[in-house]
Amino acid sequence: MASRLLHRLRHALAGEGDREGQGGGGSEVEEFPESSELEDDTDRLSTRLSGTLSFTSNEEAEENEDDSASQELGDLCELGLPKNPGDPSPAPAERQGSNLLTRQLQDLWRRSRSSLVPQRLLFEVTSASVVSEHSSKYVLYTIYLIRSGQFDKAPAAIARRYSDFERLNRRLRLQFGCDMAGVSFPRKRLRRNFTAETIAKRSRAFEQFLSHLHSITEIRRSSDFLEFFFLRDLQAAQRLTCTGLYREALASWSNAYRLQDRLGVCNSGRFLLTLAGLVVCHQELDELSEAHRSCEQALQLLEAQDSHPLLEPFLQAHIHLSWKVGKDKHQSEARLQGLLGAGVALQQQPTLKEFLIKEALE
Repeated sequence: MASRLLHRLRHALAGEGDREGQGGGGSEVEEFPESSELEDDTDRLSTRLSGTLSFTSNEEAEENEDDSASQELGDLCELGLPKNPGDPSPAPAERQGSNLLTRQLQDLWRRSRSSLVPQRLLFEVTSASVVSEHSSKYVLYTIYLIRSGQFDKAPAAIARRYSDFERLNRRLRLQFGCDMAGVSFPRKRLRRNFTAETIAKRSRAFEQFLSHLHSITEIRRSSDFLEFFFLRDLQAAQRLTCTGLYREALASWSNAYRLQDRLGVCNSGRFLLTLAGLVVCHQELDELSEAHRSCEQALQLLEAQDSHPLLEPFLQAHIHLSWKVGKDKHQSEARLQGLLGAGVALQQQPTLKEFLIKEALE
């Protein structure tokens, strides 16, 4: 009897030991807890990399941080070390799989560094209003030019009606017949031009029309396409400057500046004229620091153009403004003396304001 009880007791103790061993061993995930952590962390890394690659531009600090994190992960896996100090070492098969995945991620990251998506310009109709003038009635569309992936503090905007778009479409088809063959343009309607449905459809059509034009290199660089955006602002700014309405003129010069900046034509003669207008208006409004900044930007663009008619007026203005705001003017004085030594008659050169008044904008 005693032997049976002892046998049953031993059997019961042995059974409890087996159950504890099974509970302690658990599943494969329990036996190798680092495997699930590796998978989760790898997924996070993959998400971070794919998100970074989808941006058009990245901060250098974020690039270095992601690159160093990827490199550190690869070094740890190649050495067979756990990523967390308290984790046990991974199994050999898991180390090999992790090494392969890390190398693939590193290769993908390195290739992406040299193949970022170029910056795009977006055209968005933000509002449309029905305007009645005398006996005519039309819809005025306000379009914003937006650089994707960037935040612009001040908007670059234009306001155009259907006839303006139609004129641009007609001119471009005469110059670029083959390129314009695949470009769609909304047809003119005889009725229901002012319904909400028609205005909404035309708004989207104009956005697509401008985006398609901007995607074609030859059209994007043409004067008709570019001046569709900023020539009207330049003409209004010149007229207001000539009449002494400098605050109103400054708003038009500034918008023309932003439009040319978005369109990427900051090396043209129109852009230098815009900078001259900004200098004159800021100076007349006693905003000398802003005038000096515009003057310096113009001189940077004119650094290799000693024969440009605007060089001497900008140098004269820069020397005067530098003296007013307490900035260094020796470089501009030396360059002005160089022009005098080359035989340039400085007395015959107009001032920036005189140049603005005389310039023909058509």
